[in-house]
Amino acid sequence: MIKAKDIMTKDVLTLTPDTEVTKAAKLLLEKGFNALPVVDKSGLLVGILCQSDLISQQEALPVPSYFTLLDSFIPLTSLKKMEREVQKIAATTVQEAMTPEPVTVGPDTDIEQIAALMVDKGFHTLPVLEDGKLVGIVGKEDILRTLVARD
Repeated sequence: MIKAKDIMTKDVLTLTPDTEVTKAAKLLLEKGFNALPVVDKSGLLVGILCQSDLISQQEALPVPSYFTLLDSFIPLTSLKKMEREVQKIAATTVQEAMTPEPVTVGPDTDIEQIAALMVDKGFHTLPVLEDGKLVGIVGKEDILRTLVARD
């Protein structure tokens, strides 16, 4: 059975929360990555910055849906969600644009479980943690390489 530790990239390029968004975008493009993990000063994973996080900066601010009841406006979108969207659109640092608390896998997670997470949840990249420390990253390309190697 193939595990995350067998296919993951071990030498992981990371970002810090205070990295400028433009610098992070250049790194993603230059290196051809879909996402990069974000670690704090102590090396703990605090988020992941995906291409989709940066693309959201090009979106127009969504107009919240609401309905009226007894002359009151009741929003159908939570204010917290709206604030998060505004923050992402206006982000200048990785911390403002990243996805906090990303889904992670362990080194012994089976490739089938990783593939299912990627397909079911739409993830392209998953950080690999061991004892709370970032030890690697698995992307869709890593899984595809195993398919090619089997042939």
